[in-house]
Amino acid sequence: QVQLLESGGGLVQAGGSLRLSCAASGSDFGRNTMGWYRPGSGPQRVLVASITSDGKRNYADSVKGRFTISRDNAKNTVALQMNDLKPEDTAVYYCNFLRADLIHSWGKGALVTVSS
Repeated sequence: QVQLLESGGGLVQAGGSLRLSCAASGSDFGRNTMGWYRPGSGPQRVLVASITSDGKRNYADSVKGRFTISRDNAKNTVALQMNDLKPEDTAVYYCNFLRADLIHSWGKGALVTVSS
């Protein structure tokens, strides 16, 4: 079972930047799409960015142009560079697989707080 450890959260003023990192254990990481999630208005976490095993990226409209997802398959890591942060980006951010059948657990997440 894959274990996920997010890091890099913090407090930043609006317009600032943060970089989140996620270290994953296990052999499924390199061949699967990974994503960064944050809580939404409902019970499910919302996908904000994803990256395929070969580097194709997708973003939620709310973060497009401000966030950049990247991965290093050799190191089993995925990162989220967040620029021009807004107060509405305040959340706990989690990394996990995109495929629901691969999601068995969640890490503790990384808290991002953006002050206005």
